[in-house]
Parts: sequence; structure tokens; C-alpha cells
Amino acid sequence: MSTSCTIPGLNVPRSRFPDPDEDLRETGAAQRVVLAGGCFWCVEAVFLAMDGVLGVSSGYAGGSPETASYEAVCSGRTGHAEVVEVTYDPSTVSLGGLLKVFFSVAHDPTQLNRQGNDIGTQYRSAVFYASEDQQRVAQAYIHQLDEAGVYDAPIVTTLEPLAAFYPAEAYHQNFVARNPHQPYVMAVAAPKVAKFHEVWGDHTKPDPSGDRTA
Repeated sequence: MSTSCTIPGLNVPRSRFPDPDEDLRETGAAQRVVLAGGCFWCVEAVFLAMDGVLGVSSGYAGGSPETASYEAVCSGRTGHAEVVEVTYDPSTVSLGGLLKVFFSVAHDPTQLNRQGNDIGTQYRSAVFYASEDQQRVAQAYIHQLDEAGVYDAPIVTTLEPLAAFYPAEAYHQNFVARNPHQPYVMAVAAPKVAKFHEVWGDHTKPDPSGDRTA
């Protein structure tokens, strides 16, 4: 992962991002969605800060179980993407709400098979859908964003059926919080988390006192 990565698309203001015309109104049990947006350290850290998110796991999807390892996936020849599995409380946040953050600050969805200087199919933008409803909502929102001209370039996010989610190695989990002074974290991941707090401050997790984090 390159420490000189920049994500120019993340400067699009929140006001440009509409609420999804289609959404899932799940109730009851926690739900999951698997998303790919470049380096999983970055995407994981953004969603861990979001209210309604119960947990985030970094991992791999799109390839075979035999090649679901960091060393293999870094080759760019496995079919896997670096992904995060987001577990969320549907009474607090909807799939559409997660997608708004995914497309606005978690990554730049107009970059094909890369995020900044992180280059390769393993860094592609993708939604790995586990149901037809997830596919429908994601496809509709991509079309809505393109029609609204939110970005100057077309969104290249792929929609791929989720065959399996393979958790990444233990040292990748919650990497940003555990390694705040690591160069890539400081140069790339931390600014994305800061951008989330700046743009989506009203959607951050409450702190133990009941106030929302800033």
C-alpha cells in the first residue's frame, strides 16, 4: 500500500449526495454487507466510527479460499478484492445510509481498479451483494448518483455476488486504531476518518457519556 495515496473525489460535499430512492427497511436482527473500496484498513476505520455499525471485519472476497491471504491477494491475480464486512443495526442505520458513506467518504468510486496509488484489481470498488435486495438497492443508488452528476466521472463500482467472505489475518483487524503512527495510516486512512467526522458528524458513534463523537 502506497503512502502517497490521494483520493481527489472525496472533496465532493455532502449536500451533493441524495438519500437513496430505494432502500431496505430491515427490522430485528443485525444485518451484514460486504464492501470493497481500496485498502481495507481505510474503509474499516471509517465504518467503525459510524453510529449503528456493530462491527467491521477486514477480509477478502471474489476469489477462491486457497488464495484468501494477504500475500496472495497483493499479487492482483487472485480475483479477490480487499473488502470489509460491515455488521449493522437496521433500527439505527439502513443499507442506504451505509452506501451514502461508502460512496462519499470511504473511497472514490470513479477510480477503476485502484484507489490513488494503490493499484490493482484487489483495490477495486465493489459491492458484494448477499441478496437480490442488496443488489437492487446498490444498483439503484449508483444509477441515482450518476444521474445526479455527483461526480465528474462515471462511477465504476461493480456489483458482484458474494460467494464467501474470508476474514483477513488478525494483524489487519482494527489496524488504524492499533497503529495510529504507521505512515500509511497517517497519510491515507486518518484523513478519511477525519473527513467522515467532518462530513457525517451527526452519524458518528455516541461516546460513553451519550454524546456523539466529534
